[in-house]
Amino acid sequence: MPSSYPRSPPRTPSFLILSCLFLSLIAFFAFLRPLPHPLCPNRTPTSVRVLWDHRPSAHRNPHALNRHKVMAFVGIQTGFGSLARRQSLRNTWFPSDPHALQGLEEATGLAFRFVIGRTSHRSKMSALQKEVAQYDDFIQLDIEEEYSKLPYKTLAFFKAAYALFEADFYVKADDDIYLRPDRLSLLLAKERSHPQTYLGCMKKGPVFTDPKLKWYEPLSNLLGKEYFLHAYGPIYALSADVVSSLVALKNNSFRMFSNEDVTIGAWMLAMNVNYENNHELCAKQCTSTSIAVWDIPKCSGLCNPEKRMLELHQMESCTQSPTVESDE
Repeated sequence: MPSSYPRSPPRTPSFLILSCLFLSLIAFFAFLRPLPHPLCPNRTPTSVRVLWDHRPSAHRNPHALNRHKVMAFVGIQTGFGSLARRQSLRNTWFPSDPHALQGLEEATGLAFRFVIGRTSHRSKMSALQKEVAQYDDFIQLDIEEEYSKLPYKTLAFFKAAYALFEADFYVKADDDIYLRPDRLSLLLAKERSHPQTYLGCMKKGPVFTDPKLKWYEPLSNLLGKEYFLHAYGPIYALSADVVSSLVALKNNSFRMFSNEDVTIGAWMLAMNVNYENNHELCAKQCTSTSIAVWDIPKCSGLCNPEKRMLELHQMESCTQSPTVESDE
């Protein structure tokens, strides 16, 4: 994997002006409905499977891939047992048609894909391939899809995203949050003086030492009684400079903790990153400024997301409020 790529020139405030011009169209893109039409046979597929050459001596040409330029890439982390979640997303804020997905990208500067690993179960892989053929909205990683391997999947995701997309930000999001892409776009488009940014809803909390608990940390002796400041896992963003540093390091040079969000937070401690705390990324309900809504701290996402996603999408506060809060 190449360690660096040429960066696109810094974005100017004109992007914000253009974003405002798109506000009248954002309702169309944010609230898309499933289209029954099959994929156009002449359209270039957007789904991709990423395979890694693990040989130390493998040659890596930094110009081998023509990276697609966007303002930000958003990877929706999902699993083989989450078809119902993906369908709920496609019935709400995530476009269910490749052309609509492209339209959302053009309107917001954000490219969205579901991100999934692999499994040895043939029936599950077969079902996934049918879903890929129908919706064409996936990045498939060459890593076993297991909860215990989420930190490894996250690193693989950032490496794949960096290889495929030339972006200012790379966003990791879960498949059980309600998102306003238009507002996320404006947040990421802000001018920042620090090139290395770690953006999320920040938290601290106790280190779980009981093996019976879901968030048990086997390496708790290295951490003390309380976790360091880090972003909640359901959604956070890393700037391109941060991701390029992750890409440059060898996999075995990272310390992997049990929890993915803690693992990323630990890596950020080792870098000269700027922490940007934004609680609109962990809103408990839809408001005029909320960006991501989920049931914090009751659940690590929406509780019963398949149902709650649809319920939220029926609320005027979630779907009809403008991108930018009115000054009146």
